[in-house]
Amino acid sequence: MLPRQTLFTDERMGDALLPAIERLPRGSGVVLRHDRLSREARRALAERIAALARDKGLILSVAGDMALARHVGAAMVHRPESDPGGLPFSLPVHDEEEARAAADRGAALVYVSPVHPTRSHPGAPALGEAEAIRLARLSGCPAIALGGMTADRYAAIEKDFAGWAAISAFM
Repeated sequence: MLPRQTLFTDERMGDALLPAIERLPRGSGVVLRHDRLSREARRALAERIAALARDKGLILSVAGDMALARHVGAAMVHRPESDPGGLPFSLPVHDEEEARAAADRGAALVYVSPVHPTRSHPGAPALGEAEAIRLARLSGCPAIALGGMTADRYAAIEKDFAGWAAISAFM
């Protein structure tokens, strides 16, 4: 099952992280990033989020760390650092080259971004909806729209994406 909406976590969320996860409806996704934490702190946070995800029926992915993803029982690894060894994986898609690479590597899911301007990357150029849709189609797998997304913005492109993801929209 693919999540209809997904929360991408990072350090900027601070104390708002766990309440944001608590508010997610059953079947939503959580992608644990928190890349700047120490290995021990990230593992402890992943264990806490994994327990919450299990209790709430959420779909957990761990970014970049296949061993941690396996340790906490994540459904998927995002941006695997090496061969995911049978674990489903997702990839970011920002351009045509990454979309084609995702198709070639057999990604189970892609996050196409940034669809719209974002608070997390001020001034970065957005793809726009038409280009995001084109990249989603090139990727050869289900795609999630990321970057400046809200439920209302997703409604405009829903037929072309499996779901939407955000940071700020869930805080």
